Amino acid sequence: MAASMLTAQSESDRSDSSRSQHRTQTLAERFDAVRAQTERLCEPLDTEDFVVSSMADVSPTKWHLAHTSWFYETFILGPHAPEYVSPNPRYAFLFNSYYVQAGERHCRAMRGLVTRPTVREVFEYRAHVNEAVRALLAEINDDPSHPAYPLIVLGLHHEQQHQELLVTDIKHVFWMNPLRPVYRERAEVPSRALPATAWKSFSGGVHRIGHQDDGFSFDNELPAHREFLEDFELASRLVTNADYLEFVNDGGYERSELWLSPGLAMVNDGGWKAPFYWERVDDGWTEFTLAGTRALELDAPVCHVSYYEADAFARWAKRRLPTEAEWEVAARGIPITGNFVESENFHPAPASAEAIASGELTQLYGDVWQWTQSAYVGYPGFKTDTGAIGEYNGKWMADQWVLRGASCATPRSHARLTYRNFFPSDARWQFMGIRLADHA
Repeated sequence: MAASMLTAQSESDRSDSSRSQHRTQTLAERFDAVRAQTERLCEPLDTEDFVVSSMADVSPTKWHLAHTSWFYETFILGPHAPEYVSPNPRYAFLFNSYYVQAGERHCRAMRGLVTRPTVREVFEYRAHVNEAVRALLAEINDDPSHPAYPLIVLGLHHEQQHQELLVTDIKHVFWMNPLRPVYRERAEVPSRALPATAWKSFSGGVHRIGHQDDGFSFDNELPAHREFLEDFELASRLVTNADYLEFVNDGGYERSELWLSPGLAMVNDGGWKAPFYWERVDDGWTEFTLAGTRALELDAPVCHVSYYEADAFARWAKRRLPTEAEWEVAARGIPITGNFVESENFHPAPASAEAIASGELTQLYGDVWQWTQSAYVGYPGFKTDTGAIGEYNGKWMADQWVLRGASCATPRSHARLTYRNFFPSDARWQFMGIRLADHA
């Protein structure tokens, strides 16, 4: 089925509808919807596509399907459904990711070497887990005080994280295939010139940062706390491919003064000349997308850039990256609308000229995750949960940077103002982009 090409208004309508539906769904309905969406993302794939791991950071689609089932099995059914029996006890070894306290784990880099269980058996495993969770949900009867209730909610958001990883991982798998297969067709739209970036000013002072309402959040969004900010400015739109191409053409990857020392080493050792998935051709540049190789869309947001590249570009532009607190203060009160996975574009979309001309912030959510200059550490007073579930976020609070917003592979109901995504400085295979900031 061809991807839906949505106007900004129709995307907003869809997002509003999604929010309304999410509020009225029972937990059982929400569970069924999330589980079905994971499998819907697999529909364009053939059996052979499910089993490949193209680098250590990329897991096979089959593994994502199984791991998200293992999560329910381990943290929800095990403690709260004593009659539950796994179809294969060895799945606990194969499909544990990094939860040391949950038991031994198969080597991540070798996941693509495991041919069994088959894809069919993994789908059977999912069905087995679904049946057991649905039985437990019937007992819970939408009672938030039931001890399994918050764990199931966590499991749903965990699965939505893996939906995004499934999309970005299969993109890398297809990129590594010389045939450069198409995951989902998408109509080509000619690039257009965009208005110049506007700059929106924000007052400094003491601001309360972090999750503050009754909705779901991960533990790393807590506790809400005060931070002092100086006056600052934020770019009204994301950096585009056209913007970034100027940096490339100006020798950005050869100018050592623009780069952090380990970033320059990555450029030299890795032969970086442009963002990941860009290729130079006789008449310009192409970019590999989930719709295949395309001419570079100059008005689309640049994506698949590392923290090193984002930082170097900001230095070249004589600006800087925002802090995560600045991003959150600027985004507060702005509706969570944008180009999410439900749009089925599976690629960042250009901002509308009208939105840019307004001078207001646009593209805060969807399209690409936005690098910040904030190190990924715990907020003041942060505490991990006890047991293996406490390994979810806290153990990664070193040598990583925070990204804010969401991407074109993020489910709409998974995005929120205080979400703290995080990756190491050299990561490029996710939909990562740039929004510039400056001192006022």
